[in-house]
Amino acid sequence: MSERENVIDLNSDLGEGFGAWSMGDDDALLDIITSANIACGFHAGDPAIMRRTCDRAVSRSVTIGAHISYQDLAGFGRRALAVEAARLRDETLYQIGALDGIARAAGGRVRYVKPHGALYHSGSSDAEVATAIVTAMSEFDAGLGLLGPLDSELEAAAGRAGIAFYGEGFADRAYTPESRLVARSAEGAVLAESAAVAQALAIAQSGTVTAVSGVAVPVRAQSICVHGDSPGAVAMARSVRAAMQDAGIALAAFA
Repeated sequence: MSERENVIDLNSDLGEGFGAWSMGDDDALLDIITSANIACGFHAGDPAIMRRTCDRAVSRSVTIGAHISYQDLAGFGRRALAVEAARLRDETLYQIGALDGIARAAGGRVRYVKPHGALYHSGSSDAEVATAIVTAMSEFDAGLGLLGPLDSELEAAAGRAGIAFYGEGFADRAYTPESRLVARSAEGAVLAESAAVAQALAIAQSGTVTAVSGVAVPVRAQSICVHGDSPGAVAMARSVRAAMQDAGIALAAFA
Protein backbone atom coordinates (compact mmCIF):
# COMPACT_ATOMS: atom_id res chain seq x y z
CA MET A 1 0.00 0.00 0.00
CA SER A 2 1.16 3.56 -0.57
CA GLU A 3 2.35 5.69 2.33
CA ARG A 4 -1.14 7.19 2.47
CA GLU A 5 -2.99 4.12 3.68
CA ASN A 6 -5.80 3.13 1.29
CA VAL A 7 -5.32 6.27 -0.83
CA ILE A 8 -3.75 6.63 -4.28
CA ASP A 9 -3.57 9.33 -6.94
CA LEU A 10 -4.16 8.68 -10.64
CA ASN A 11 -2.28 10.95 -13.05
CA SER A 12 -2.12 11.28 -16.81
CA ASP A 13 -0.20 13.37 -19.35
CA LEU A 14 -2.58 15.85 -20.96
CA GLY A 15 -2.56 18.83 -23.31
CA GLU A 16 -0.15 17.07 -25.64
CA GLY A 17 -1.51 18.41 -28.89
CA PHE A 18 -0.13 21.32 -30.88
CA GLY A 19 -2.10 23.74 -33.04
CA ALA A 20 -4.73 21.79 -34.97
CA TRP A 21 -3.18 18.46 -33.96
CA SER A 22 -4.48 16.66 -30.88
CA MET A 23 -3.52 13.57 -28.90
CA GLY A 24 -5.74 11.50 -26.65
CA ASP A 25 -9.15 12.21 -25.15
CA ASP A 26 -8.29 14.70 -22.43
CA ASP A 27 -11.91 15.45 -21.58
CA ALA A 28 -12.68 11.82 -20.83
CA LEU A 29 -9.49 11.34 -18.83
CA LEU A 30 -10.21 14.40 -16.70
CA ASP A 31 -13.33 12.64 -15.45
CA ILE A 32 -11.18 9.71 -14.28
CA ILE A 33 -7.87 11.02 -12.96
CA THR A 34 -7.06 13.14 -9.92
CA SER A 35 -3.89 14.87 -11.20
CA ALA A 36 -3.15 16.23 -14.68
CA ASN A 37 0.40 16.56 -16.00
CA ILE A 38 -0.09 19.36 -18.53
CA ALA A 39 2.42 19.89 -21.35
CA CYS A 40 4.09 23.30 -21.22
CA GLY A 41 4.94 23.88 -24.88
CA PHE A 42 8.37 22.26 -25.13
CA HIS A 43 7.42 18.73 -26.21
CA ALA A 44 3.76 19.50 -26.95
CA GLY A 45 1.10 22.01 -26.08
CA ASP A 46 0.63 25.66 -26.96
CA PRO A 47 -0.99 28.58 -25.10
CA ALA A 48 -4.51 27.79 -26.34
CA ILE A 49 -4.24 24.10 -25.50
CA MET A 50 -2.70 24.88 -22.12
CA ARG A 51 -5.56 27.27 -21.30
CA ARG A 52 -8.24 24.85 -22.46
CA THR A 53 -6.73 21.98 -20.49
CA CYS A 54 -6.33 24.10 -17.34
CA ASP A 55 -9.91 25.37 -17.63
CA ARG A 56 -11.23 21.84 -17.82
CA ALA A 57 -8.99 20.54 -15.04
CA VAL A 58 -10.12 23.32 -12.71
CA SER A 59 -13.78 22.71 -13.54
CA ARG A 60 -13.35 19.07 -12.47
CA SER A 61 -11.20 19.82 -9.39
CA VAL A 62 -8.26 17.95 -10.91
CA THR A 63 -4.85 19.03 -9.59
CA ILE A 64 -2.55 20.65 -12.15
CA GLY A 65 1.10 19.71 -12.61
CA ALA A 66 3.70 21.09 -15.02
CA HIS A 67 4.83 18.39 -17.44
CA ILE A 68 8.23 19.83 -18.30
CA SER A 69 10.45 18.61 -21.12
CA TYR A 70 13.55 19.16 -23.14
CA GLN A 71 12.85 21.69 -25.90
CA ASP A 72 12.01 19.05 -28.51
CA LEU A 73 8.70 19.44 -30.32
CA ALA A 74 9.93 17.44 -33.30
CA GLY A 75 10.89 14.48 -31.14
CA PHE A 76 7.97 14.80 -28.69
CA GLY A 77 10.49 15.18 -25.90
CA ARG A 78 11.68 11.61 -26.23
CA ARG A 79 15.22 12.45 -27.31
CA ALA A 80 17.88 13.04 -24.67
CA LEU A 81 19.47 16.38 -25.50
CA ALA A 82 22.81 17.76 -24.35
CA VAL A 83 21.73 20.90 -22.49
CA GLU A 84 23.98 22.70 -20.04
CA ALA A 85 22.68 22.82 -16.49
CA ALA A 86 22.04 26.57 -16.35
CA ARG A 87 20.04 26.49 -19.56
CA LEU A 88 18.03 23.48 -18.39
CA ARG A 89 17.29 25.27 -15.12
CA ASP A 90 16.03 28.32 -17.01
CA GLU A 91 14.00 26.26 -19.47
CA THR A 92 12.38 24.46 -16.56
CA LEU A 93 11.60 27.75 -14.84
CA TYR A 94 10.15 29.11 -18.10
CA GLN A 95 7.81 26.14 -18.50
CA ILE A 96 6.57 26.15 -14.91
CA GLY A 97 5.98 29.89 -15.03
CA ALA A 98 4.10 29.74 -18.32
CA LEU A 99 1.74 27.02 -17.17
CA ASP A 100 1.24 28.56 -13.75
CA GLY A 101 0.24 31.88 -15.29
CA ILE A 102 -2.38 30.17 -17.43
CA ALA A 103 -3.52 27.93 -14.57
CA ARG A 104 -4.05 30.97 -12.33
CA ALA A 105 -6.07 32.70 -15.05
CA ALA A 106 -8.23 29.56 -15.11
CA GLY A 107 -8.70 29.67 -11.33
CA GLY A 108 -6.08 27.10 -10.37
CA ARG A 109 -2.31 26.89 -9.98
CA VAL A 110 0.57 24.53 -10.64
CA ARG A 111 1.10 22.34 -7.57
CA TYR A 112 3.76 19.91 -8.75
CA VAL A 113 6.23 19.15 -11.54
CA LYS A 114 6.71 15.94 -13.50
CA PRO A 115 9.44 15.66 -16.15
CA HIS A 116 8.42 14.16 -19.49
CA GLY A 117 9.99 11.46 -21.59
CA ALA A 118 13.74 11.74 -22.01
CA LEU A 119 13.98 14.37 -19.29
CA TYR A 120 12.25 12.00 -16.85
CA HIS A 121 14.84 9.33 -17.57
CA SER A 122 17.81 11.72 -17.63
CA GLY A 123 16.75 13.32 -14.37
CA SER A 124 16.36 9.91 -12.79
CA SER A 125 19.96 8.91 -13.47
CA ASP A 126 21.91 12.17 -13.88
CA ALA A 127 22.48 14.23 -10.74
CA GLU A 128 23.28 17.40 -12.70
CA VAL A 129 20.02 17.21 -14.65
CA ALA A 130 18.03 16.47 -11.50
CA THR A 131 19.64 19.38 -9.66
CA ALA A 132 18.85 21.78 -12.51
CA ILE A 133 15.17 20.79 -12.39
CA VAL A 134 14.95 21.08 -8.61
CA THR A 135 16.81 24.40 -8.57
CA ALA A 136 14.25 25.89 -10.96
CA MET A 137 11.44 24.58 -8.78
CA SER A 138 13.00 26.09 -5.66
CA GLU A 139 13.46 29.44 -7.38
CA PHE A 140 9.87 29.50 -8.59
CA ASP A 141 8.07 28.05 -5.56
CA ALA A 142 9.68 25.78 -2.98
CA GLY A 143 6.21 24.52 -2.10
CA LEU A 144 5.89 22.65 -5.40
CA GLY A 145 6.05 18.86 -5.30
CA LEU A 146 8.16 16.73 -7.63
CA LEU A 147 6.68 13.55 -9.12
CA GLY A 148 9.06 10.85 -10.31
CA PRO A 149 10.61 7.44 -9.64
CA LEU A 150 11.75 6.58 -6.14
CA ASP A 151 15.42 5.84 -5.44
CA SER A 152 16.41 8.18 -8.26
CA GLU A 153 18.59 11.26 -8.65
CA LEU A 154 15.38 13.29 -8.81
CA GLU A 155 14.41 12.09 -5.35
CA ALA A 156 17.92 12.76 -4.02
CA ALA A 157 18.02 16.29 -5.46
CA ALA A 158 14.58 17.05 -4.05
CA GLY A 159 15.70 15.86 -0.64
CA ARG A 160 18.75 18.10 -0.67
CA ALA A 161 16.64 21.11 -1.63
CA GLY A 162 13.77 20.46 0.76
CA ILE A 163 11.33 19.87 -2.10
CA ALA A 164 8.52 17.39 -1.41
CA PHE A 165 9.02 14.28 -3.54
CA TYR A 166 6.26 11.86 -4.54
CA GLY A 167 6.92 8.41 -5.96
CA GLU A 168 5.24 7.42 -9.21
CA GLY A 169 4.27 4.04 -10.58
CA PHE A 170 2.96 3.19 -14.04
CA ALA A 171 -0.11 1.08 -14.68
CA ASP A 172 0.51 0.44 -18.36
CA ARG A 173 4.30 0.11 -18.63
CA ALA A 174 6.47 -2.94 -18.05
CA TYR A 175 9.29 -2.81 -15.49
CA THR A 176 12.87 -4.07 -15.49
CA PRO A 177 14.34 -6.05 -12.56
CA GLU A 178 15.87 -2.72 -11.44
CA SER A 179 12.39 -1.21 -10.96
CA ARG A 180 12.82 1.01 -14.03
CA LEU A 181 10.58 1.27 -17.07
CA VAL A 182 11.26 -0.98 -20.04
CA ALA A 183 12.19 1.15 -23.07
CA ARG A 184 9.17 1.97 -25.21
CA SER A 185 10.94 0.52 -28.24
CA ALA A 186 11.11 -2.93 -26.62
CA GLU A 187 8.49 -5.58 -27.25
CA GLY A 188 5.96 -5.76 -24.43
CA ALA A 189 6.86 -2.33 -23.02
CA VAL A 190 3.22 -1.19 -23.02
CA LEU A 191 0.80 -3.44 -21.15
CA ALA A 192 -2.66 -4.51 -22.26
CA GLU A 193 -5.65 -3.39 -20.20
CA SER A 194 -6.03 -6.45 -17.98
CA ALA A 195 -2.32 -6.50 -17.14
CA ALA A 196 -2.33 -2.76 -16.49
CA VAL A 197 -5.24 -3.04 -14.06
CA ALA A 198 -3.52 -5.88 -12.19
CA GLN A 199 -0.25 -3.95 -12.03
CA ALA A 200 -1.93 -0.77 -10.79
CA LEU A 201 -3.60 -2.73 -7.99
CA ALA A 202 -0.32 -4.38 -7.06
CA ILE A 203 1.41 -1.01 -6.83
CA ALA A 204 -1.36 0.45 -4.68
CA GLN A 205 -1.77 -2.57 -2.41
CA SER A 206 1.72 -3.99 -2.01
CA GLY A 207 4.15 -1.52 -3.57
CA THR A 208 5.48 -4.17 -5.95
CA VAL A 209 5.21 -5.20 -9.59
CA THR A 210 6.24 -8.29 -11.49
CA ALA A 211 9.18 -7.33 -13.69
CA VAL A 212 9.72 -8.70 -17.20
CA SER A 213 12.10 -11.23 -15.63
CA GLY A 214 9.22 -12.64 -13.59
CA VAL A 215 10.52 -11.46 -10.21
CA ALA A 216 8.67 -9.09 -7.88
CA VAL A 217 10.36 -5.70 -7.57
CA PRO A 218 9.49 -2.67 -5.41
CA VAL A 219 7.57 0.24 -6.89
CA ARG A 220 6.38 2.34 -3.97
CA ALA A 221 4.15 5.12 -5.21
CA GLN A 222 1.79 7.84 -4.11
CA SER A 223 0.59 8.29 -7.69
CA ILE A 224 -0.04 5.92 -10.60
CA CYS A 225 0.22 7.10 -14.20
CA VAL A 226 -2.19 5.96 -16.89
CA HIS A 227 -0.83 7.18 -20.21
CA GLY A 228 -3.31 9.07 -22.35
CA ASP A 229 -1.63 8.04 -25.60
CA SER A 230 -1.73 4.28 -25.02
CA PRO A 231 -4.13 2.18 -27.11
CA GLY A 232 -7.54 2.18 -25.41
CA ALA A 233 -6.26 4.68 -22.84
CA VAL A 234 -9.64 5.91 -21.63
CA ALA A 235 -11.09 2.42 -21.19
CA MET A 236 -7.93 1.35 -19.38
CA ALA A 237 -8.03 4.36 -17.06
CA ARG A 238 -11.70 3.71 -16.26
CA SER A 239 -10.91 0.08 -15.47
CA VAL A 240 -8.00 1.07 -13.22
CA ARG A 241 -10.18 3.57 -11.36
CA ALA A 242 -13.01 1.06 -10.95
CA ALA A 243 -10.61 -1.61 -9.70
CA MET A 244 -9.22 0.77 -7.09
CA GLN A 245 -12.67 1.67 -5.87
CA ASP A 246 -13.76 -1.97 -5.78
CA ALA A 247 -10.68 -2.73 -3.66
CA GLY A 248 -11.58 0.01 -1.18
CA ILE A 249 -8.76 2.31 -2.26
CA ALA A 250 -9.71 5.99 -2.24
CA LEU A 251 -8.59 8.27 -5.06
CA ALA A 252 -7.16 11.66 -4.13
CA ALA A 253 -4.50 14.00 -5.46
CA PHE A 254 -1.11 13.78 -3.74
CA ALA A 255 -0.35 17.51 -4.00
